[in-house]
Amino acid sequence: MEQKIHQGRNVKRFREMLNIKQEALAYDLGEDWNQKKISMLEQKDVIEDSILKQISAILKIPVEAFQNFDEEQAINIISNTFDNCQQPASVFYNSTVNQIDQFIKLHEEKIALYERMLKEKEEMMVRLEKLIGK
Repeated sequence: MEQKIHQGRNVKRFREMLNIKQEALAYDLGEDWNQKKISMLEQKDVIEDSILKQISAILKIPVEAFQNFDEEQAINIISNTFDNCQQPASVFYNSTVNQIDQFIKLHEEKIALYERMLKEKEEMMVRLEKLIGK
């Protein structure tokens, strides 16, 4: 038995993942749209291609994502891939960046910027003194 993909529900999922409210999506779609119309759209099994293309452009998500995303398949893939999350934590976090070195580098950049700003201030003061003195 083949499961149908609910395009409206997919639009809602992606919209919520991007933290975009129905009102904002309606505003981006144009004057003919409002929050209630978006709500009704998200209840549809199949959405017209032209509307999907507009939503795709607004959310910056491929049309195919709305047409093909199946939550059950995604859950199966995730659960089969991670073996019920019994992997050691080191599998998920393998940082090759030394954070202390990064912090020191940022600090040195901040000092250099501050020194440049002081130099520019001194040069500006000299220019102003020349202008006032004339």
